[in-house]
Amino acid sequence: MQNLVEELRQLDPNDPSAWPSGVKAAALVVLLIVIVFGGYFFGWKDQWATLDNAIVEEETLKQTYLIKKGSAVNLDALKQQLEDIEQSLSALLKQLPDRSEMEALLVDINQVGLGRGLQFELFKPAASETINEFYAELPITIRVTGDYHDIGAFASDISQLPRIVTLNDISLIKDSDEKLTLDATAKTFRYLDEDEVVNQSGGGG
Repeated sequence: MQNLVEELRQLDPNDPSAWPSGVKAAALVVLLIVIVFGGYFFGWKDQWATLDNAIVEEETLKQTYLIKKGSAVNLDALKQQLEDIEQSLSALLKQLPDRSEMEALLVDINQVGLGRGLQFELFKPAASETINEFYAELPITIRVTGDYHDIGAFASDISQLPRIVTLNDISLIKDSDEKLTLDATAKTFRYLDEDEVVNQSGGGG
């Protein structure tokens, strides 16, 4: 070890060509390590980070491309689905009367019960409607008396009206004469006119 240290002391730093082969090789290894670490910290480190970001961005762009490609391929099908939805919505809206038709709808409900031979003991529309985004809901408290089959037929007739009417909170009670009394809330719906839609969306203020 002492001889090695002594040999290193005698080396002329200005004349590397005169160094022993082993020392030259060791010096080259040390120089190579210094260059590699220096390149990493002063240049390659940032370049590798940029490369990593580019790889992530490339993957994101690939996914975006695939999504857009899938949408483009299915564009006709999506257009058809949208058209079907619009037609379904239009059909549903046609089942909602406007304000002027509500009175006729209430008469229809009453006539359905009378046509089945039922006796109305109560038919009371609510004092006010419940306003929703594009439609209004009017509950009607009803109480009718009749036999089992007539009341069942009445419920079926209500569901088959051209306008949407639902029966809710149904209660059946049998009296001493074997008659049934139906208590229920019939809900009818109408679509809002343009002014009501504007007011509902906050555009009226």
